[in-house]
Amino acid sequence: MAKTPKRPREEDDASPPLPSLQPFPKRVQTCTAVSQPARRKTITEARIDYWNETQTWPTEEQENTMDRFQDLAQPALAFKKSAAILRRKRSNASINSETAQTPSDQQPREQKSASYRHPRYEGQLRERGRFMSKYKGGITAKSKALCQMLLNSPQSPLKDTLFEDEVFEVTLESIKARNETRVIRDIAQVIVPPPEILAIRGAEHLKTLRETTNASWNNAIPFYGSRPQPDYSLGFKREAFTREQLQKLQPFIGNELQDCSYFAATYDMYFPFLTSEVKCGASALDIADWQNTHSQTVALRGLIELFRLVGQEHELHQEINGFLISHSDEYFDISKTEQGDNRWTAYTFVRNMYDLWLPERFSRICSVIDMLPADLNFGVSDQPELQTRDPELASSRSAMS
Repeated sequence: MAKTPKRPREEDDASPPLPSLQPFPKRVQTCTAVSQPARRKTITEARIDYWNETQTWPTEEQENTMDRFQDLAQPALAFKKSAAILRRKRSNASINSETAQTPSDQQPREQKSASYRHPRYEGQLRERGRFMSKYKGGITAKSKALCQMLLNSPQSPLKDTLFEDEVFEVTLESIKARNETRVIRDIAQVIVPPPEILAIRGAEHLKTLRETTNASWNNAIPFYGSRPQPDYSLGFKREAFTREQLQKLQPFIGNELQDCSYFAATYDMYFPFLTSEVKCGASALDIADWQNTHSQTVALRGLIELFRLVGQEHELHQEINGFLISHSDEYFDISKTEQGDNRWTAYTFVRNMYDLWLPERFSRICSVIDMLPADLNFGVSDQPELQTRDPELASSRSAMS
């Protein structure tokens, strides 16, 4: 966890829709979803309301003539990238074999953060209703208790790492002024322990998770500028959901690998909830914060859209709904001080999040998906046969329910 001098945050009178709170040591942040200004329903919501009232879907003629369907926003259904964009990307990718193997929107590590380096980037987010300051209404008592539980519940430290007493101080010195790849190699996995590795070692309840490392969220609908490309992110793998749940999600996630939606970050990672950024050099942590805020905006928007489809978005208001971690090569409060040994604080927090917060969150997402109508289909192309949940996930899904 990184430590920098506190900088002033601008105050806004408007209630921010997706703030990032900072109840913990600097740079370990949680994200909440709060109420948004009233808006007109989408076509999707109007259709679901009609189904709830009549138990039938509206016909095309009804949608063209009934007032409730007129002048509504575009639905939150999956859509395909335009053929022209896909052709251009395929053409660019064919220049050499190395590029041809790179995901369509993925950029080199330095290039991907270029737009975030502009000093007005935080202001651009603020103008679009995304705030990095604390929400004036705070969080619920339940979420406050959760924060304390995640910070204080004990976890056993890892063994045979560069955080061992004998080598810890040398490790901190060795990564100063090094690049992001070196920092990630040496300490990132101790700050944010990879759940896929933990699952291999026996943590059954983590088999539902999918990690990405420096991967572009090519299947996410953009919010502002390019799509997020976090150094590290976590969401749920496709195989974590049942065949019936995937069928209900199908109109919103599409059939093709290149389809874009609010619910998928990549073709095999749905509903991301944690992002981590590593930055080196001057103003490194500001840039990492801005990147994380952008990623969490996209992630929380998808969660809100899912809950909104069944009229449950109020459940997310002022609750902890996501996590972001920013750290750099030089500024840390993980070192040992007179006040105590902080090196395992981030690790303990993240492990507790996996064990104490994640099971309930996954179960709630599944219950909301189960509430969607089973025959929801608004002109989406023929559905391919859906692959059912990975058999290995059956036991872990039961453990998380």
